[in-house]
Amino acid sequence: MKSHRKRRSEGPASPPRPSATTLLRTNDTTMRAILATLILAITFPTHSHAQWEIEESHTTASLRGIHNVGGGVAWASGTNGTVLRTEDGGYLWQTCAIPPGAEKLDFRGIQAFDEKTAIVMSSGPGDLSRLYKTTDGCQTWKLLFTNPDKDGFWDALRALNEDTYEIAGDSVDHTLVSEKSGHVLPVWRFGPGDDPDSRLSDYFFELHAEPNEGGFAGSNSTLVIGLKPHRDPTWGYQWLATQTPDHSYVHREGTEQTPTCEPCRMESMCVETPMSQGTSSAGIFSLAFREDKFGVAVGGDYQKPSATLKTAIFSTDAGKSWTLAQTPPHGYRSAVAYDAPTKSWITVGPNGTDISTDDGRNWRSLAPSSLDDKDANKNWNALSLPFVVGPKGRIGKLRATALTPATSIVDKPTKRP
Repeated sequence: MKSHRKRRSEGPASPPRPSATTLLRTNDTTMRAILATLILAITFPTHSHAQWEIEESHTTASLRGIHNVGGGVAWASGTNGTVLRTEDGGYLWQTCAIPPGAEKLDFRGIQAFDEKTAIVMSSGPGDLSRLYKTTDGCQTWKLLFTNPDKDGFWDALRALNEDTYEIAGDSVDHTLVSEKSGHVLPVWRFGPGDDPDSRLSDYFFELHAEPNEGGFAGSNSTLVIGLKPHRDPTWGYQWLATQTPDHSYVHREGTEQTPTCEPCRMESMCVETPMSQGTSSAGIFSLAFREDKFGVAVGGDYQKPSATLKTAIFSTDAGKSWTLAQTPPHGYRSAVAYDAPTKSWITVGPNGTDISTDDGRNWRSLAPSSLDDKDANKNWNALSLPFVVGPKGRIGKLRATALTPATSIVDKPTKRP
């Protein structure tokens, strides 16, 4: 038996030192416990970090619009006229004033330029598709443009600059405000000087379409504008993903951008992709390019969120052809984005998150760490890295440590596709 000395009046006694005999008598069970603890300490380091930071949005709206401006500024949007804003990297999300008459609108897309200026797009039949703008940090809003076609439905919004925006919608098959008719995909461009009464855009162009052809408005990411092509400085591209129940397409529009071209050449093509599954609930839900040559599209069947069939494709020739991923994401995916610092693609959906480090050929699951909520990688709608948004006011922020820098993507000079 070990004994302890009594305390002296001048202070506490030093702890007793165990003798060699005491150490030798330590039973086998204790030794095994010590050994197991050491093994756990080596196997699971104490410096591990969480991958997702779940943030408080102060709303229960379903969020599908998100745009990270940078410098701590980001904007989000969703149902019931909801617009949110942060100026401190997501620590605090501010609930914005609802635009006039927008209490029941579903804001599927948002594009922002700083902490004061943003444009937001609602999606819905006819005049429920609208465009609003704020220049005072969302204290007030101005209605810019309302869909003039009663059978139209807006799917995606992209800004060329602070004053010029493009909006893509589902196909319509009757006379439009341009007095043209037939099955067409309307693409509206709203810019400075367009209709001061906020009813019509002066610029409108249309792509040939099949009946019932249109895009998915789930994450505001089926329209891509290549503002700064890296591979080919002569041509600028933009891409639009659409589908019918039996076909899946990527439309590519090219415009010559040399300073001396007059007239400047234009080209247009419609490429069928292998994403169709013979149903109106399946196809491409999100499209992204890391430059004008390499693109990735994700989707699947939103009614079968765990099915891995045809959930991702990739292109290496600026969208002229598309190939199914060899190892697909682990279910339907609604949004995809490229993270340049780590050369990684990330895609999200209702049942999980996946990443690719070989330009979309192979995907692997990005599971929560032991410090995350067990469902931190699930129930997401849209991406603007590092932010991600989802239903019931769900907002997350992907930590910088979640993605490991990749070296498998090798850029080589190539000729124009």
